[in-house]
Amino acid sequence: MRKSARSLLSEERFAAVCSTVQTDNPDLSEDDDATILAEALAFVAACAQFPAALLVPSRVVDAGWHALILHTQTYAELCGRLGAFIHHRPEAPDPTRYDQDVIDRTTALIEETGYSVDLDLWGPPDGYLVSAAQCQHSEPKERPIIIQPKPKRG
Repeated sequence: MRKSARSLLSEERFAAVCSTVQTDNPDLSEDDDATILAEALAFVAACAQFPAALLVPSRVVDAGWHALILHTQTYAELCGRLGAFIHHRPEAPDPTRYDQDVIDRTTALIEETGYSVDLDLWGPPDGYLVSAAQCQHSEPKERPIIIQPKPKRG
């Protein structure tokens, strides 16, 4: 049985971040908001567990990640519990950089982390319309996602 990424946040904090997704995307249903956020949480957890892997979110999942990052205290505490702070370096959208192999690697590692993947949210950038910062991720030489392991306390 797969873990629920929703459990990474309290119900109150999950609802608050979902509200941000909804504000940015008023045409989405509450179920869609929750699904997008759960995928973003699973993505962040996979990034923390596999710091050497080059993982990227889909355009839709990135919208959930952006909403999560806006809740700075929630995000910092989440990253602390996961053992690494996942930094975000936005890139301007460019559909020519979309690479299904990178997306497939990312979703495989999310599943290896123990979470289910909603493949409908991991398609090409034009396959699902959501609003977030003008941002898209690929696998460039300069990594758009920086993982900073949590310092060990002595």
